[in-house]
Amino acid sequence: MCATATFHDLQDASVFITGGGSGIGASLTEGFLRQGARVAFAGRSDATEFVERMQRESGQRPLFIQCDITDIDALKVAIAQASQAHGPIRVLVNNAANDQRHSTEQVTEEFWDRAQDINLKAHFFACQSVVPAMTKAGGGSIINFTSISYMMGNAGYPAYVAANSALNGMTRALAREFGPDGIRVNALAPGWVLTDKQLDKWATPEALAAHLDRQCLKAHLKPKDIVDGVLFLASNTSRMMTGQALVIDGGVVVTG
Repeated sequence: MCATATFHDLQDASVFITGGGSGIGASLTEGFLRQGARVAFAGRSDATEFVERMQRESGQRPLFIQCDITDIDALKVAIAQASQAHGPIRVLVNNAANDQRHSTEQVTEEFWDRAQDINLKAHFFACQSVVPAMTKAGGGSIINFTSISYMMGNAGYPAYVAANSALNGMTRALAREFGPDGIRVNALAPGWVLTDKQLDKWATPEALAAHLDRQCLKAHLKPKDIVDGVLFLASNTSRMMTGQALVIDGGVVVTG
């Protein structure tokens, strides 16, 4: 990854990322490492190979904590472990998500609950877990990943779309609640980022062409296109920005 901006205040910052070992999350982990941050990330799948590669390529070794973030007790333990290793978390990136396609008719109560657990509930409890130390430290930055799916009113995954819309409400509520403590809470809404998972499962030539036609910028998004926006929200460069949703989608939706 080629760094395009340097955010000096992220040097030595303690950063925690959910889902930081693959897809967009892996690019975020690398991006923060190259800023000199101390990065811990959680994920279900073994990321040992990725950790070793990051140490070789960036000179920085991230801390990988294997856990299922929908197990809230395990998530809290992971955050505590990261804090013990790197110091109180200054930047939380709630990146992990599951956008499994489904129709309304297919949704069972168990499926619905699982979708909310990974796409909404884990975000809330991660925020809850880092707030006390951020408050004591005088501030911090929380970045909640949503997507443009709710802005577009996309069909094909209603439980996911519902969670993404709810994340924006939660982001605004927490920004209001913890602003007096110097804690900033923002959302980041990517467009269709072509991770390996997306390419394997849903990125047919027809779907890609149709989506590109909706974009103002005629190039598909890659994970690295999201990194600088996250670094900006994490850094004091955006110190007076909170309760907002930053859209990086090549110009599919129009906000404001």
